[in-house]
Amino acid sequence: MTQQLPARYDHVGSFLRPKYLLEAREQKARGDITPEQLRAVEDKAITEIVKFQEDVGLKSITDGEFRRTYFHIDFLEQLGGVKTDIPVTIRKPDGTEELAPPVMRVIDKVRHAKDIQLADFQYLKSQVGAGHTPKVTIPSPTMLHFRGGRAGISKDAYPELDPVFYDDVAKAYGDELRSLAAAGCTYVQMDDTNLAYLCDEKMREAARQRGDDPNELPHRYAAFINKVVAQKPAGMLLAMHLCRGNFKSTHAAAGNYEPVAEALLKEMDLDAYFLEYDDDRSGDFKPLRYLPKGKTVVLGLVTTKFGQMEDKDDLKRRIDEAARYAPLEQLALSPQCGFSSTVHGNDIAVEAQRDKLRLVIETAREVWGTA
Repeated sequence: MTQQLPARYDHVGSFLRPKYLLEAREQKARGDITPEQLRAVEDKAITEIVKFQEDVGLKSITDGEFRRTYFHIDFLEQLGGVKTDIPVTIRKPDGTEELAPPVMRVIDKVRHAKDIQLADFQYLKSQVGAGHTPKVTIPSPTMLHFRGGRAGISKDAYPELDPVFYDDVAKAYGDELRSLAAAGCTYVQMDDTNLAYLCDEKMREAARQRGDDPNELPHRYAAFINKVVAQKPAGMLLAMHLCRGNFKSTHAAAGNYEPVAEALLKEMDLDAYFLEYDDDRSGDFKPLRYLPKGKTVVLGLVTTKFGQMEDKDDLKRRIDEAARYAPLEQLALSPQCGFSSTVHGNDIAVEAQRDKLRLVIETAREVWGTA
């Protein structure tokens, strides 16, 4: 039987970093403080954000991703066989500059070289009160393939990708999930931009240029994710969040979920999906028709990109629209993404985080009648 979410309301996980934490990270980068001193500052910030989440009324509690720079890099580069190229500043055609995201390459056999999230989870768990569930967020394993494609994976280590590369990555993820489960973790969310990117024709064309078929990739990724799910420890809820980009309140892709919906909802053996539905770039709810019994879709109807508040009646109307394609009892509500997928944060005030989350909780309680 599929394990249920802690509540009908949830959140994706990241929060704006407090100023003192950002300053401490800069001090660490300059060599003014030690890694241990930085971790003590992170501990303080995490204790505060845990209390914030509990006070707001959330049931699932994260560490705000306060120990990370990027939602994905900090985890993936700790896998054996993975290397990160240093990000560079690029000049766009209009003359403005932006920081190009780091590029990950697989240079050797992928393996679970160490427990990556264990110590972080243990601290989070120690701060979370009774009646709440600590949630760990990690990047989806597809992040090791999509950005670079075949060219980003060593042919010496992997002359053929299928099945050895996918098996090795799944084994590494399985080892990580087992280490977390042994410490008492029951809720893990995998963050995935790639399936959402495959809803955008520009991104689909980029995949073709890398030698991949964008129609085939969602089904290949479903089989890939299922290799991880097959190793999920008993009693652990495994969810996936789809994101179209969340760097400084911008997005990288747009498009209806239709090109990936069947592979995502019907073929993947996940427990829950967090789907962005906060504006027109996400399309309509029709793709939800593929949702089988026993799974939950968390509707990301409240934006984290900007501070303007949504109208509660509009949210209820949109939930009703979604329920035309998937049973209401298989739906839940959340913000569309985290408030700070990278250390840079979104263009939103700190206090707006509280207002947005309270809106989500109040709306969900009125719709589903939950406590």
